[in-house]
Amino acid sequence: YEKAKLAHSLAYWKAKMGDDDPLVDRVLHGRTPEQAAADHVDGTKLADVSVRREIAEGGIEAITQSHDPMIKLALAVDADARAVRKVFEDEVEGVLTAQYASIARANFEVQGDSVYPDATFTLRLAFGTVKGYEVDGKAIPPATTIGGAFRHAQEHGNTPPYELPASWIKARDERRLRLDTPLNFVSTADIIGGNSGSPVVSRDNEVVGLIFDGNIQSLVLDFVYDDRLARAISVDSRAIIEALRSIYHAQGLVEELTGRP
Repeated sequence: YEKAKLAHSLAYWKAKMGDDDPLVDRVLHGRTPEQAAADHVDGTKLADVSVRREIAEGGIEAITQSHDPMIKLALAVDADARAVRKVFEDEVEGVLTAQYASIARANFEVQGDSVYPDATFTLRLAFGTVKGYEVDGKAIPPATTIGGAFRHAQEHGNTPPYELPASWIKARDERRLRLDTPLNFVSTADIIGGNSGSPVVSRDNEVVGLIFDGNIQSLVLDFVYDDRLARAISVDSRAIIEALRSIYHAQGLVEELTGRP
């Protein structure tokens, strides 16, 4: 997956910039995007915690002297990427940000209160109901369990991207993990990109989950609200607590979050 993703990005970049672009040439160095992606993903050691710790402790000198292909790639594109980013921030993002209020006022003058305010990082409250839905005649339940995640992984041969971490498997095999614990749930809350991490609060003023995604049908929420199929996806607070306690052995954090041992 990582190879395919990086290869696609490199191929898109090459197509846009052309074969003669000096930075493209420096990164690909005569290789195809697929070859370069494979070299970078197979050659990097950054998945090793000890390697990352050594680099972090070594500071900027360890980074600049590193032979890791991923770090070398980042260093190669850093200056150009920052320059492009600055142009975008100054000439596009900054202009829009400065005019957001004027654009919003004009929009409300034309559309009235039938339109939403733009998602401009201001505080807002959305409400919804935990509710399943139906796709192609198949009922999608409103919630899943940790045990269901293991079954789902098994149905796909425990292969990426469905396999679960070894720490989860160990906790299950040692019977430390409660498999009936609710894991994720869907709701009719109106969300948009940027809502990830938003707390889900019950009518009893309890944090019951964190929104992290939406189903494919929720893409329509960028334009109009519809609760027939569009659903926000949240991780259940009980799953977070169960994982912290039974998988990650973070009892101190559990006590801090719950206020009880």
